[in-house]
Amino acid sequence: MNIQQLEYIVAVDNHRHFVQAAEHCNVTQPTLSMMIRKLEEELGVKIFDRTKQPIVPTGIGRQIIDQAKAILREAGRMHELARHFNGDLSGELRIGIIPTIAPYLLPHFVQPFIAAYPEISLHVSEMITERIMSELKLGNLDVGIVATVSGESSLQEIPLYKEKFYAYVSQSTDLYNKQYILPGDIEPNKLWLLEEGHCFRTQIQRLCELSRNSQFGSSFNYRSGSIETLVRMVDRNGGITILPQLAIEELSEERKKHIRHFQYPEPAREVCLVVNREQVKTRLIEALRKGIIEFVPQIVFNEEKQVRVF
Repeated sequence: MNIQQLEYIVAVDNHRHFVQAAEHCNVTQPTLSMMIRKLEEELGVKIFDRTKQPIVPTGIGRQIIDQAKAILREAGRMHELARHFNGDLSGELRIGIIPTIAPYLLPHFVQPFIAAYPEISLHVSEMITERIMSELKLGNLDVGIVATVSGESSLQEIPLYKEKFYAYVSQSTDLYNKQYILPGDIEPNKLWLLEEGHCFRTQIQRLCELSRNSQFGSSFNYRSGSIETLVRMVDRNGGITILPQLAIEELSEERKKHIRHFQYPEPAREVCLVVNREQVKTRLIEALRKGIIEFVPQIVFNEEKQVRVF
């Protein structure tokens, strides 16, 4: 048994086709098939059911493939340990980031980061917090960028910055004529929220003391995965939505007229990196942390007023 054979069975499992798996591994199909058969003979089991199309693992094959993935992850960790020992700032960093942060954070630091660390390859995927936590525990992500406390003992949080909340209000609402507002001023049936699954939605529900069982107006029947869409809904249909601080920086001057501050202490969320405690890419993750702090607009770091984190 060798690492190459394990890579081959994982590739076949991913592609469910011997020819495509061989192309992915840059070997001929006969070579890949022969190596997998040798592994099956060594173990005394059939890993794949070749009578079905697409090819599927057998029952014991599924367990063997899962173990192969774990072994390959650990083998990769050995390379990362060696890079870390040698002070090498190179390699792949797989990042998961929630959708309410991605469009406002990434444009500020990605290009400068790539220029500063050309040997670090960033692979960024947008996904909700729950999936980020799951992928971190499985080893499919190296780091997540989230805005909520994980509560997972296997995961570690690295604070980045606190980001205040603002109200974006329609001119047709009473709140438009106020300079500062309280969460209690917000009428639930006029509030536009993100769809279920977004931690930002949960934070706003806590801010406004709304429960999942609250009797909402028709606005709450609308499902949106985009903050920009919520802003447009307020523009065209009235009502109110809540925006994080970096989103405010992206608004036009005309739209900024609709922004209202919350009264002191202002509500906020804490954005942080979250990593698996067993990860070995410490130097790469620290470079990412410094890159974000250096290139994010300084407005989120210069606020000295007390905020209330949700």
